[in-house]
Amino acid sequence: MIFGKIALTTFAYVVFVFPLAIIWHLVLFHEKFVTFGYFKDDPNIAIGLLTMIVQGATIAIIYPNYRSKFSGIRHALSFGMLIGVLYWSCHVLGLVAKQNVPLAWQFTLMETAYLVVQFAGASVILWLVYGDKPSRHH
Repeated sequence: MIFGKIALTTFAYVVFVFPLAIIWHLVLFHEKFVTFGYFKDDPNIAIGLLTMIVQGATIAIIYPNYRSKFSGIRHALSFGMLIGVLYWSCHVLGLVAKQNVPLAWQFTLMETAYLVVQFAGASVILWLVYGDKPSRHH
Protein backbone atom coordinates (compact mmCIF):
# COMPACT_ATOMS: atom_id res chain seq x y z
CA MET A 1 0.00 0.00 0.00
CA ILE A 2 2.79 2.46 0.83
CA PHE A 3 4.41 1.97 -2.60
CA GLY A 4 1.14 3.00 -4.23
CA LYS A 5 1.04 6.19 -2.17
CA ILE A 6 4.65 6.97 -3.02
CA ALA A 7 3.95 6.46 -6.72
CA LEU A 8 0.73 8.50 -6.60
CA THR A 9 2.37 11.35 -4.67
CA THR A 10 5.33 11.39 -7.04
CA PHE A 11 3.07 11.43 -10.09
CA ALA A 12 0.81 14.17 -8.69
CA TYR A 13 3.81 16.26 -7.61
CA VAL A 14 5.32 16.10 -11.10
CA VAL A 15 1.96 16.86 -12.76
CA PHE A 16 1.65 19.95 -10.53
CA VAL A 17 5.25 21.20 -10.40
CA PHE A 18 6.45 20.55 -13.96
CA PRO A 19 3.94 22.89 -15.67
CA LEU A 20 4.34 25.40 -12.84
CA ALA A 21 8.11 25.49 -13.37
CA ILE A 22 7.80 25.79 -17.16
CA ILE A 23 5.21 28.57 -16.97
CA TRP A 24 7.01 30.48 -14.19
CA HIS A 25 10.58 30.23 -15.47
CA LEU A 26 10.20 29.91 -19.25
CA VAL A 27 6.99 31.80 -20.05
CA LEU A 28 5.98 34.43 -17.49
CA PHE A 29 9.40 35.52 -16.24
CA HIS A 30 11.85 34.08 -18.76
CA GLU A 31 13.58 37.39 -19.54
CA LYS A 32 14.00 38.13 -15.83
CA PHE A 33 15.60 34.74 -15.21
CA VAL A 34 17.95 35.26 -18.18
CA THR A 35 18.90 38.63 -16.66
CA PHE A 36 19.55 36.92 -13.32
CA GLY A 37 21.91 34.50 -15.04
CA TYR A 38 19.66 31.60 -14.05
CA PHE A 39 19.82 30.25 -17.58
CA LYS A 40 23.19 30.27 -19.32
CA ASP A 41 21.94 28.12 -22.21
CA ASP A 42 18.68 26.39 -23.02
CA PRO A 43 17.49 24.45 -19.97
CA ASN A 44 17.67 20.66 -20.04
CA ILE A 45 13.98 19.82 -19.66
CA ALA A 46 14.61 16.07 -19.24
CA ILE A 47 16.98 16.63 -16.29
CA GLY A 48 14.52 19.14 -14.83
CA LEU A 49 11.79 16.50 -15.04
CA LEU A 50 14.09 13.95 -13.39
CA THR A 51 14.78 16.33 -10.48
CA MET A 52 11.04 16.70 -9.93
CA ILE A 53 10.56 12.94 -9.92
CA VAL A 54 13.32 12.63 -7.30
CA GLN A 55 11.80 15.46 -5.23
CA GLY A 56 8.31 13.95 -5.39
CA ALA A 57 9.50 10.49 -4.42
CA THR A 58 11.66 11.87 -1.62
CA ILE A 59 8.89 13.87 0.02
CA ALA A 60 6.51 10.93 -0.39
CA ILE A 61 8.95 8.63 1.41
CA ILE A 62 9.80 11.06 4.22
CA TYR A 63 6.29 12.39 4.90
CA PRO A 64 4.82 9.34 6.69
CA ASN A 65 7.66 9.59 9.22
CA TYR A 66 7.07 13.28 9.94
CA ARG A 67 5.51 14.12 13.28
CA SER A 68 3.94 17.42 14.30
CA LYS A 69 1.37 18.69 16.76
CA PHE A 70 -1.00 19.33 13.86
CA SER A 71 -3.34 17.12 11.91
CA GLY A 72 -4.98 17.35 8.53
CA ILE A 73 -3.94 19.99 6.08
CA ARG A 74 -2.01 21.89 8.78
CA HIS A 75 0.18 18.82 9.34
CA ALA A 76 0.86 18.59 5.61
CA LEU A 77 1.53 22.34 5.33
CA SER A 78 3.96 22.29 8.25
CA PHE A 79 5.89 19.50 6.51
CA GLY A 80 5.74 21.20 3.11
CA MET A 81 6.99 24.50 4.46
CA LEU A 82 9.78 22.79 6.42
CA ILE A 83 10.96 20.94 3.32
CA GLY A 84 10.42 24.11 1.28
CA VAL A 85 12.71 26.14 3.57
CA LEU A 86 15.40 23.48 3.27
CA TYR A 87 15.03 23.47 -0.51
CA TRP A 88 14.99 27.30 -0.59
CA SER A 89 18.22 27.52 1.40
CA CYS A 90 19.98 25.16 -1.03
CA HIS A 91 18.42 26.38 -4.25
CA VAL A 92 17.96 30.14 -3.82
CA LEU A 93 20.54 31.14 -1.23
CA GLY A 94 22.96 28.58 -2.62
CA LEU A 95 22.82 30.12 -6.09
CA VAL A 96 23.23 33.65 -4.76
CA ALA A 97 26.19 32.48 -2.65
CA LYS A 98 27.91 30.66 -5.54
CA GLN A 99 27.66 33.27 -8.25
CA ASN A 100 27.14 36.97 -8.74
CA VAL A 101 23.41 37.17 -9.45
CA PRO A 102 22.38 40.53 -10.92
CA LEU A 103 19.49 41.95 -8.92
CA ALA A 104 19.91 39.20 -6.34
CA TRP A 105 17.13 40.61 -4.16
CA GLN A 106 14.65 40.34 -7.07
CA PHE A 107 15.78 36.82 -7.87
CA THR A 108 15.44 35.86 -4.20
CA LEU A 109 11.96 37.38 -3.98
CA MET A 110 10.72 35.77 -7.22
CA GLU A 111 12.10 32.31 -6.42
CA THR A 112 10.77 32.54 -2.88
CA ALA A 113 7.27 33.24 -4.23
CA TYR A 114 7.62 30.36 -6.69
CA LEU A 115 8.76 27.93 -3.98
CA VAL A 116 5.91 28.94 -1.66
CA VAL A 117 3.47 27.99 -4.41
CA GLN A 118 5.42 24.80 -5.20
CA PHE A 119 5.56 23.52 -1.64
CA ALA A 120 2.06 24.68 -0.68
CA GLY A 121 0.85 22.65 -3.64
CA ALA A 122 3.02 19.72 -2.60
CA SER A 123 1.48 19.94 0.88
CA VAL A 124 -2.04 19.70 -0.52
CA ILE A 125 -0.98 16.70 -2.61
CA LEU A 126 0.47 14.96 0.46
CA TRP A 127 -2.69 15.63 2.46
CA LEU A 128 -4.92 14.33 -0.33
CA VAL A 129 -2.87 11.17 -0.80
CA TYR A 130 -1.98 10.33 2.81
CA GLY A 131 -4.97 11.71 4.68
CA ASP A 132 -5.18 13.54 7.97
CA LYS A 133 -2.37 11.92 9.96
CA PRO A 134 -0.17 9.62 7.88
CA SER A 135 1.66 6.72 9.38
CA ARG A 136 4.43 4.50 8.14
CA HIS A 137 1.95 1.62 8.07
CA HIS A 138 -0.54 3.08 5.56
